[in-house]
Amino acid sequence: MGSRLELHAVLISLLGTSAAYFQPPESVSLIYPCVVYRRSDIRIDYANNKPYTMRKEYTLTVITQNPDSILPEEIMMLESARHERAFVVDGLNHTNITIFY
Repeated sequence: MGSRLELHAVLISLLGTSAAYFQPPESVSLIYPCVVYRRSDIRIDYANNKPYTMRKEYTLTVITQNPDSILPEEIMMLESARHERAFVVDGLNHTNITIFY
């Protein structure tokens, strides 16, 4: 897996716009559709009492106005991505996806 900036580039590529936001402050006005993401965990595997792999886990929230958007499915096609839940807030469709990158 790559760095957070590589993940960001992948998200922008899938979106077709620059509407991918890493831990945006509340003052930022989001442009839809968008992906808001944050690092949620770091998984470390050990062997012989020493760490040998470290994977950063990110929680992505795909926010769209269109309930039939294929954007969440496109993101879930990425390696190690898994769907967590979907919900609607203020008429916007949210899909939470967890990914190791």
